[in-house]
Amino acid sequence: MSGIAAPGVSGGAMPSAPPRDDLTHVELTWVEQKIEYWIRFGREAREQIIDRRRRVVSFRPNTIFAFVRWAANDYGTVSSHIDIVRAIEPGEPHQTLPFVRPGGEILLKIDGWPKVESVLRHIDGIEAIGIDADTAAPDHWRHVHNRLAAGHHPQTYTPAQHRAFLLRTKVML
Repeated sequence: MSGIAAPGVSGGAMPSAPPRDDLTHVELTWVEQKIEYWIRFGREAREQIIDRRRRVVSFRPNTIFAFVRWAANDYGTVSSHIDIVRAIEPGEPHQTLPFVRPGGEILLKIDGWPKVESVLRHIDGIEAIGIDADTAAPDHWRHVHNRLAAGHHPQTYTPAQHRAFLLRTKVML
């Protein structure tokens, strides 16, 4: 896994109100084997270290990132989630997510360790063919979400699909 884990404990709210800006802020927590929240991919614009266990990373509008949340107790995993999110433009409609301010466009939302692990493997597969996961087509992440929610395997993302997405994006500018 290439994501950078962050130290921290979290009470569920940002430690202080984030600055009023155009960025999307994500609170990350890392308490080894208890609470582990990290960014799996995405280009961070800024980082603020709160304490040795918590930090806030920020993303510019239209940046796509993967946010993983995992928690355990003495008996094993109690929750695991992965969200792939597009950071929003100021004033743009959005969905809310825990630990993400103000929120974002949710492209994929998966709960449960087996499905989260499947998404992590899928991300690894995209990166293995030389594509940064944050540059993959947003529609592909929606496809992965829908297929996994229906209990099916998602299609593999290919270099040809990626080229087509990049050309479509270029033409639409």
